[in-house]
Amino acid sequence: MERIRNLVRETLSDAWYALYRYTFEYLRSDGSWKQQEREAYDRGNGAGVLLYDPLRQTVVLTRQFRLPTYINGNADGFLTEVCAGLLDGDTPETCIKKEILEETGYAVPHVEKVAEVYMSPGAVTEKLFLFQGRYTPEMKREGGGGVESESEDIEVLEWTYAEVYEALEKGGIQDAKTLILLQHALLYGPLKATFQK
Repeated sequence: MERIRNLVRETLSDAWYALYRYTFEYLRSDGSWKQQEREAYDRGNGAGVLLYDPLRQTVVLTRQFRLPTYINGNADGFLTEVCAGLLDGDTPETCIKKEILEETGYAVPHVEKVAEVYMSPGAVTEKLFLFQGRYTPEMKREGGGGVESESEDIEVLEWTYAEVYEALEKGGIQDAKTLILLQHALLYGPLKATFQK
């Protein structure tokens, strides 16, 4: 049964990404129709990846300035994150391999999808495709750091599994996609055996 009818979209802004206002009728659980209005920010879908080396027990993460976090109380505005980016018309797997090379400098041949998630479904349309992938030092091809033309200034980090666990324990990771991928790795993936109690 359809629960949405008479959906109308109005563009509020398309300066960077698109901000829309939607007016629609929603069928409530009591059987009545109610007109509602919502705004939704559409920046496209994206992908993120946890890179891990099981032999050396390390992961590759990134650190970069995020203005919205600075505005909302993050003292220096920097977040530690997994490598990620927008699909921009690519498949999720093609996108994330390109982002890995641009951001970290590694040419990783294989990634494995672990989840599809909506990061902020109350206001943002974006769906993220989350992956994990094995890397080795021999896969390093470039310096990483992001794309200059996109004003990216990304620091590449290599943490041990122990450092990851400590950061999770102390609340040192504040980025949602990174928390999801690291916790998935601890529960089901490459970090599981290391920290089983």
